[in-house]
Amino acid sequence: MYAIIEMGGKQYWVEPGETIRVEKLEAAEGTKIELKALWSADEKKDGDQGTGSRNGKVTVAVVRQVKAPKIIVFRKKAKSHYKKTRGHRQGLTEIRIESVTQN
Repeated sequence: MYAIIEMGGKQYWVEPGETIRVEKLEAAEGTKIELKALWSADEKKDGDQGTGSRNGKVTVAVVRQVKAPKIIVFRKKAKSHYKKTRGHRQGLTEIRIESVTQN
């Protein structure tokens, strides 16, 4: 089984057992969350299309809260001696896909 879910304005193709990083969720480690799937389907078998559904559910478990690598933001205006340097680290949540079900 696989599903397509939407989190933080992005869409992810997920399968049970996978671990992905998504935009930060306010949830403690070990918390289980049930999400609505935009699309879920059975596995394809030799030449078969598989069966799809729009009412699937995906159960995920929060593994940990992490931060992305630092991005340097540098601004400069020529001839006016204006320079500004800042860094940014985006907060991410690592989640593990527990199960994908169709209704």
